[in-house]
Amino acid sequence: MISLNILVTGGAGYIGSHIVQSLLQANNRVIVLDNLSKGHREAVPVDVFIEGDLADRGLLDRVFREEEIDGVIHLAADSLVAESMAKPGKYYYNNICNGLNLLEAMVKHQVKYLVFSSTAAVYGEPEVIPIPEEHPTIPTNPYGESKLFFEKILARYQQIHHLQYISLRYFNAAGADPAGQIGEAHHPETHLIPLVLKQALGSSDKFFLFGDDYPTEDGSCIRDYIHVNDLAQAHLLALHSLTAGMDSAIYNLGNGQGYSVKEVLQVAGEVTGKLIETEIRPRRAGDPAVLVASSKKIKEQLGWQPCVIDLKEIIETAWQWHRKGGFNGTEQK
Repeated sequence: MISLNILVTGGAGYIGSHIVQSLLQANNRVIVLDNLSKGHREAVPVDVFIEGDLADRGLLDRVFREEEIDGVIHLAADSLVAESMAKPGKYYYNNICNGLNLLEAMVKHQVKYLVFSSTAAVYGEPEVIPIPEEHPTIPTNPYGESKLFFEKILARYQQIHHLQYISLRYFNAAGADPAGQIGEAHHPETHLIPLVLKQALGSSDKFFLFGDDYPTEDGSCIRDYIHVNDLAQAHLLALHSLTAGMDSAIYNLGNGQGYSVKEVLQVAGEVTGKLIETEIRPRRAGDPAVLVASSKKIKEQLGWQPCVIDLKEIIETAWQWHRKGGFNGTEQK
């Protein structure tokens, strides 16, 4: 693979920092743009870090003018389902309008390659499991809707401006880099596995399980968990496939195996050796019962293969990160 100058928007976030690490390990030059509303500066050891927002068109123009960008990995977005149901305007504005600023800057500076961070939330309630890419897209929340609409915008920009893109529809990213330098740290935390591990560490009083009356075997939601490093490698494959002349495409990213919330709790208890105290609460609006990916297409077309597919191993990497204190670095027993 040839070395490229890559702009990563949202590169200081959980997924972004692991993608940046993979890009650097592959000898690419990485430029990170992040407003640090959710990200961590210490997570990205890059020479060019720009604290800023996609709403700033002048900043985007300067970045593209000065950095000789070859391609973009676009992760900067709001991504909480529950919040999107309460504040839809925030999601439409940030995920669509600010994303358009990025696309216009790319067109102006003739940058033709973009890998887009999309989501399984574009599908809504699935009609078949596992979910293929051609499944109907009927999002049940504004978050998924904003990502789907941006995919439609990308298709128009390809048609009109010849921008080539790959949209990666993530299922549930989880785990941490086994080397222990970076991991998942949100404030406030909303993701299942770190919430469970924080409870195991005594950082929170109780884990809240939202809904135990779903039409699943144990009544809790079922999700497909993919290790964050496997996710990162898919972005590298996608980017280099585009620069090698591949046409635009959309791919699912998941392991193809679903685990319920209660199963995650059980495995987390095994990994940590702790009792996970749980309180049942009503369902959250906009949460589908089951989301499990078919990743057959990306495996066949790009040769992607996940390396960490066992839920226990995924949780173990996250547990080691949290036990060491995350970015604080204070190990806990």
